Amino acid sequence: MSYHDGEKICVAVLRGGSSSEYEVSLKTGAAVLAHIPRERFAPFDVFVDHAGVWHANGVARAPHAILRDADVVFNALHGEWGEDGGAQEMMDAFGSRYTGSDALASRHAMQKAFTKSALAHAGIKTPVWRIVHKEDMRDGNIVISLYRSFPQPSVIKPAALGSSVGVSIVRSVAEISDALEKVFALSDTALIEEYITGKEATVGVVDGFRGKELYSLLPVEIVPASDSSFFDYNAKYGGKSEELCPGRFTQEESAALQNIAERVHQHLGLRHYSRSDFIIHPRRGIYFLEVNTLPGLTPESLLPKSLTAVGSSLSEFLGHVLDLAMAGR
Repeated sequence: MSYHDGEKICVAVLRGGSSSEYEVSLKTGAAVLAHIPRERFAPFDVFVDHAGVWHANGVARAPHAILRDADVVFNALHGEWGEDGGAQEMMDAFGSRYTGSDALASRHAMQKAFTKSALAHAGIKTPVWRIVHKEDMRDGNIVISLYRSFPQPSVIKPAALGSSVGVSIVRSVAEISDALEKVFALSDTALIEEYITGKEATVGVVDGFRGKELYSLLPVEIVPASDSSFFDYNAKYGGKSEELCPGRFTQEESAALQNIAERVHQHLGLRHYSRSDFIIHPRRGIYFLEVNTLPGLTPESLLPKSLTAVGSSLSEFLGHVLDLAMAGR
């Protein structure tokens, strides 16, 4: 079966999967299919269901058969497998060209503890943190210990999930216990970190865009809704927050945010594009929170809004990233 259209580059748009971010991936993939420049590319829809079955334009097919028929894959997956190196390893095994970071960089960036350690060694400031494993809960004193060892409130979240899935801000022993229970329903490993107050910011970075080796987009300011203390999953995709691009930052803050986002992208060996999240404390400065190697491209997502703010478009971005993948960069 062929999905080619004359001389156009055949693009498999990979979306869905079995992760907790399945719905977001479907929306990102739909946006890619809608905005990909059709004058140069011939896209087809590759949907992976919860059971891991691949479908090309609605027809179930073996992954290797689908990948063989594509010139390049646009990776619109999010979360586990799609963003943690699993899908990348499969595509590498079949010799496929694909968008986004490679398997090793994806695996490392998905592990929040690895990322924080690596960037701390590079001089990038991040909140104080600690890893908690599910088996640690056998120690009846672990929750009390966590409460005493961190200034409250603190943040508890899965150590390797995105889109703020399973994130809680906690202020008491009972809330820590409940938050860990929520995380361990999703993952075997939790990360607890110091809660930093301040302005939330996110910065996208694109390789080779507009003639620059690394092009950092304008920082976005995220203003959570009054009933949400941070930019959680519902705030991201339920319209419960306000995103300002460019954000209300000083020139010095904007320049520093862009510089750190570029350093994160480089130091972790990321490829094509990424988006880094930050908090700016009014006295203590900028803290790196986490990086997203495959940021969402849905109508609610932040990267498309950043592109619009610099006079670009999702279509221009998609064409550029696909060109990078085709060139093996």
